[in-house]
Amino acid sequence: MIRRPTLRWISAGQALPPANTALLEPNGLVAAGSDLSADRLLEALRQGIFPWYSDGQPVFWWSPDPRMVLFVNDYQPSDSLRKKMRQVLRPDRWTVTLDTAFEAVMRECAAPRTRQTGTWITDEIIDAYHALHRRGYAHSVEVWEQGNLVGGLYGVAIGRMFYGESMFARRSDASKIALTLLLKALRTLEFHMVDCQQDTAHLASLGARTIRRSEFLERIANLVVQAPPDWRHVRLSSLPGVS
Repeated sequence: MIRRPTLRWISAGQALPPANTALLEPNGLVAAGSDLSADRLLEALRQGIFPWYSDGQPVFWWSPDPRMVLFVNDYQPSDSLRKKMRQVLRPDRWTVTLDTAFEAVMRECAAPRTRQTGTWITDEIIDAYHALHRRGYAHSVEVWEQGNLVGGLYGVAIGRMFYGESMFARRSDASKIALTLLLKALRTLEFHMVDCQQDTAHLASLGARTIRRSEFLERIANLVVQAPPDWRHVRLSSLPGVS
């Protein structure tokens, strides 16, 4: 009789299982537990594992195969998006900032969307990622229209690896512009890859593609141990080639 793999349950202080031990069904489920802290997030992300669950559930940890990624040097915004950026990136229209409203961006990303009844960005997730932000690991990009937050995204940088988490838009193309400027910054900072986690048509339309989990894990093992850049000196509005 063949025994089917079972889900691993972990407690606080117990190490996460390796990503390559994830279940085949559901694809990529590594473990479950109740511990969600900044240190646990860092441990997980360094190994290519991320949390994804809903309120009332345990913390589920995932590492799907294949993995959706966006290679920084491969990204090219469309001609229409470049035109939109030239039109709106002006002091009297839209301005873009880095790390000025991290929690606000997360809460906008957590807001219900069309045909969506819930969110995986729980208060517990917000607290944990905000703690990473205070420690200099998590970053947000904000798009403003006359003082109102109309788009943005957030993610985590470890070494020279960026883990994209979520984005939102209250105006057409606002999140795409935030992503474009982030990728320009990442290119300047010598990052090579952004983890997009889930394989979706929207991410594919932005240039993301899937790679095998084994390749993903091999790449991040090298990137997360590299010396991190100083994010304090990044100014998105002054990046070359923005327009």
